[in-house]
Amino acid sequence: MNRRVRTFLILLAALGLSGCAIYERHGLPPKQAQALQSKPGSAIFKPSPEFEKRILALNPEHVSDEDVRKTLAEAPAPHVINIHGGIAPVQRCMISFSAFLVGMGYPESSIVNPSDGTYTFSCYEDADIITGQIAWYYERDGLRPVIVGHSQGGMQAIKVLYRLAGKPGTKLYVWNPYTWQKEDRYEITDPLTGQLRPVLGLKIPYVSAVGSGGPTRLLPSQWSMNGKLRAIPDTVEDFTGFCKGQDLLGGEFLGYGPANEYYAKGTAHVRNVWLPSSYRHGHVPDTAHLVQSQEIRDWINSYQPPDKTVNRPKLDRQLYGNSDNILWAADVWFSVKKHWVLELQRLVQAKRSSS
Repeated sequence: MNRRVRTFLILLAALGLSGCAIYERHGLPPKQAQALQSKPGSAIFKPSPEFEKRILALNPEHVSDEDVRKTLAEAPAPHVINIHGGIAPVQRCMISFSAFLVGMGYPESSIVNPSDGTYTFSCYEDADIITGQIAWYYERDGLRPVIVGHSQGGMQAIKVLYRLAGKPGTKLYVWNPYTWQKEDRYEITDPLTGQLRPVLGLKIPYVSAVGSGGPTRLLPSQWSMNGKLRAIPDTVEDFTGFCKGQDLLGGEFLGYGPANEYYAKGTAHVRNVWLPSSYRHGHVPDTAHLVQSQEIRDWINSYQPPDKTVNRPKLDRQLYGNSDNILWAADVWFSVKKHWVLELQRLVQAKRSSS
């Protein structure tokens, strides 16, 4: 038997026998949930004309730390849906990424799951639940959520995009994140137009996946993604796929680098970022330590990725302190900031048009 095939089969067996990083979701009792949650549409941001001008003046491609602290911190933010991989310890790394976002200035309330205080989704949770919650948050906030997926979590993120791109007439139900139950409706009131629209076809502003596509493709929960994992549908505007060399769990064991790269099926803007092979597959999202150094924070805030289909970034200077996983964190933070600004500007412009 070929050595690579034998290694692959051993790894697949180990994945099947290892503990799964899952949550037992119960949701809040209906009365408590009703008391805590806002009615759909009632919490949409209503800035003053002066603050609208400040938002519209921001450059989404160059969002500084001062922009975050003095302007964005006073505004709501798109909900970030972090989806961790499948083996039990990995959710801690995605929780670390949530702490990184908060440390960089992102509001914690726009990351945490309100029903139980968790900071991530499991890759084993139904994609329809995630899809339904995306619609729920958009209806309430007027800001479309973004998704960051790691390992199998990245596969699940792309599965969500395919759910949203389903056949006409497919009913995708709204899912309440407070009760953790689906609602008896598959349409929302679009907060920007006031018109009813289906959950189906909703477009997400930003999605990323890192280390996705290894032997877990053969697990039953991921069979539906075989043959289409790298083809990104039109239900996302910006997609970034992160790969790294010598990544057995991420699929790079096949030795075909380009086979790990993503491409657009249609209109999506797709980038591929190759991380250093020294990065450890299961630890890439472990980034909370980066906020401890002001020098590292400054480097991350000034990071500007090139607009290339394929990019291989490098750390351009020595930084004092622990800079592990900084290239991944900086690229994702750039996109999160960018779409935070774009979603707010989209909301302000819709408000001005309607009035």
